[in-house]
Amino acid sequence: MTRLAGKRAAIIGAGSVGPGWGNGKATAVRFAQEGARVLCVDRDAAAADETAQLIRAGGGAAETLEADVTAPGTGAAVMEAMRRHWGGIDILDYNVGISAPGGILETSDEDWARIFEINLNAAMRLTRATLPAMRDQGSGAYIYVSSLAAVYSAPYSYLSYEVSKMALIRLARSVARENAAHGVRANAILPGVIETPHVTAFVDGQTDPEELAAKRAAMVPMGRQGTAWDVANAALYLASDEAGFVTGVELRVDGGLTA
Repeated sequence: MTRLAGKRAAIIGAGSVGPGWGNGKATAVRFAQEGARVLCVDRDAAAADETAQLIRAGGGAAETLEADVTAPGTGAAVMEAMRRHWGGIDILDYNVGISAPGGILETSDEDWARIFEINLNAAMRLTRATLPAMRDQGSGAYIYVSSLAAVYSAPYSYLSYEVSKMALIRLARSVARENAAHGVRANAILPGVIETPHVTAFVDGQTDPEELAAKRAAMVPMGRQGTAWDVANAALYLASDEAGFVTGVELRVDGGLTA
């Protein structure tokens, strides 16, 4: 369990909105299991602390940072915390995103701006704040959690979410191309139908949970929903030296949905 031994990782969105395993929470724990020292960043201090406690209980190293990604100083705060605790940063995993239903006619300017601010603009600012340190040391890895919605048309429209997540893929590609000569890699993960507390919270009260789970599983050729651990294991690969020649890619974690 040493695939990330000696690595220093910041997981943005390391908490969970409810009971169970969200993508960020599972990724933080998985990275720690493989030897990384992890900064659990979340706007919910209690959620970040819960993840950090799970890591410490398993013998790993974790610290927390309460931060709202929309705040202008968050990038600097993350970098300062990484330097204070471990002297620098090797991995940044951006695991934050929000959505709102609606197509081109239903999407308000306010929703569009809010969703882009969290799904894309904050990711850019965090990259800009941490990139100089990675360039200076000649190594580093960015992992941006996008969505299958960026490339796959569902029967319902979430225009602002879909477009912002596609733009996040383009950000990953641009960071990869610009920084390849500096030894810094950047990749995107596109989760498909994943069972997480975020999904549960989003549909709570709208439909029967068992009925919803069955419908979502039926969409996937593998016959099941994915889990946060499927996403975490994909992130682990992209963060590890095993992916040392992999940059600028979109890794689809979708059970064959887009095969």
